[in-house]
Amino acid sequence: MTPHPVPAELDRSRIPHHVGVIMDGNGRWAGRRGLPRQSGHEQGEVALFDTLEGALTLDLRWLTVYAFSTENWKRPPTEVAFLMNFNRDLLLRRADDMDRMGVRVRFIGRRDRATDALRAKMAELEEDTAANDRLELWIAFDYGGRAEVVEATRRLVDEGVEARDIDENAIAARLYAPEMAEPDILIRTSGEQRISNFLLWQLAYTELVFVETLWPDFGERDLRHALGEYAGRRRRFGGR
Repeated sequence: MTPHPVPAELDRSRIPHHVGVIMDGNGRWAGRRGLPRQSGHEQGEVALFDTLEGALTLDLRWLTVYAFSTENWKRPPTEVAFLMNFNRDLLLRRADDMDRMGVRVRFIGRRDRATDALRAKMAELEEDTAANDRLELWIAFDYGGRAEVVEATRRLVDEGVEARDIDENAIAARLYAPEMAEPDILIRTSGEQRISNFLLWQLAYTELVFVETLWPDFGERDLRHALGEYAGRRRRFGGR
């Protein structure tokens, strides 16, 4: 496939391979407009696919988005129910689009607390897009970084691994998705400056970019700006 041109302001050699995004601000976007919160989630879908198109244009290889955290279960039951149905319907509506775009869709996190219909659609979409190789879209659903590390630790115990044999590689191999590359950059929208239990292990040396834009207003232009900021940084990984 012929690569898409990268704009002059972005150095191709500085385009990251893996971008993580905390999609924050749907509720505030709706509230400022006197709309119900679900309207913010609906507009957030538009933002997601605009961002996805931008990621493809820039030839990113991995994009991981935080869709639903382990803490989101604390939200009002009506909102949680809406999000479960909304995520299922989103996958139904957009499955063909993502396949046509050459996007491989994968999920990271728990699935046992999702509805049967949502679990089935997640598995179907993973299977249907498994051969796509233009971009890997990881969707963090019912995901928590602490829970992931706890689960990895439990696996070590269950496997009878001796304490002296436990190192970073042993833990990393037992995370939810050991094959996932560590993000080069994490973008969080809405002006909040925290990582909210997202990919705690994987973000050890990730560059963090916080933007004021609420998620429903985010898109390809904002992605380019964030990557431009990343391109101007020097990654030292603990060195000088």
